[in-house]
Amino acid sequence: MNPTPAPLPVPLDATSAAPAPVVVLGGGYAGLAAALRLSRSQPVVLVDATGTFSERIRLHEAAAGRPAPVIPLTELTAGRDITHVTGRAVALDPARRTIHLDDGRALAFRTLVYALGSTTDTVAVPGAVEHASTLEHADELHRRLAAEAGTVAVVGGGPTGIELAAELAEAHPRWTVELVTGRPPGSGLSPRARHHVAATLARLGVRVRTGSRVTAVHPGGLSTTGGDVAADVVVWAASFTVPDLAARAGLAVDVRGRVLVDRTLRSLSHPDILAVGDAAAVTVPGVGELRMACATAMPTGAHAASVIEAMTRGRQPAPLRFRFLGQAIGLGRRDGVFQPTRADDAPHGPILTGRPAAHVNAWINRYTLAMLRAERRRPGTYRWARPWRDHPASPQTTPRREDVQTAHRVAR
Repeated sequence: MNPTPAPLPVPLDATSAAPAPVVVLGGGYAGLAAALRLSRSQPVVLVDATGTFSERIRLHEAAAGRPAPVIPLTELTAGRDITHVTGRAVALDPARRTIHLDDGRALAFRTLVYALGSTTDTVAVPGAVEHASTLEHADELHRRLAAEAGTVAVVGGGPTGIELAAELAEAHPRWTVELVTGRPPGSGLSPRARHHVAATLARLGVRVRTGSRVTAVHPGGLSTTGGDVAADVVVWAASFTVPDLAARAGLAVDVRGRVLVDRTLRSLSHPDILAVGDAAAVTVPGVGELRMACATAMPTGAHAASVIEAMTRGRQPAPLRFRFLGQAIGLGRRDGVFQPTRADDAPHGPILTGRPAAHVNAWINRYTLAMLRAERRRPGTYRWARPWRDHPASPQTTPRREDVQTAHRVAR
């Protein structure tokens, strides 16, 4: 029988009681994986701004009108010793081990899992905040596209932009879809995979504009280094950014604001804080720096839980072991491409295309949610790909001087 959730271990007043043993900040793929696995050995407080879990890897489907459910966190954690706190963190005080929320409450912790993830970066280009849609508001985008007709420009030639352009072209034939990107779509894929992506986008009627950098977004479309692009709707899918909470708190971060961690995912400057998912700059020997993705978020979240359990028992925590296996990109409902990769995410071997690749992509999406549900039923169930052999490297346990300086620069 699953344990009944305990009352909140600490009132939301950091000065009035003992701190919660573990607080997980963020309820996305990484944070939820960490909280579920940790709940097998100790109570957990899960803090999230919305109280819901969104299948982010399926938001392009929601923009095209396909159901991409938003699930209450209480449903995904039912029966576990996890207490939910709904609120947005506005400040983090590592010295006092306190999180301040937007409603004035404060939450104390002994160990923190920092899992705030990332959002679409619309700040870097003038006008993008005011005039571009993002997949964070996929339902609103779908309602507009369903009610009108015209030209929609998707900015970004990575997997998100490719999947979105293909879905919109297939689901909204009254709209002309343009994909605006500096490099050819799928530039990290093999030549054969890139050719299939290009051919499929052309078959779907997507106009691809490459070789230009977007300099501004305005009500009538885009300004680029190669000229203006007229569009009734602009959807930004070009880059991601992380919250500046860690940098403002003085944690060691990289130039993008991601928390610098050692091989056990502990902060280089504050070892009682672990960072996971998109919010962490994680480097694995033989693999390199992990890219922002669900495929890296869940393994880092689950591993952070194992690290905390080891430290709680007085054991030496093990370093993260991880390798990539492949990239799956959906190209509408009946096509796709699956690119096998080496451990370091470099394309390798024959690819899978067409309906078989579409089925693989859909299976991966279902598997991700299924593994979170499996962790709820039996924490420790989820597994991920690991290297056949480890590369010799010792975990870093102390911050480097240049890392701390980086944190100060970003904080300013």
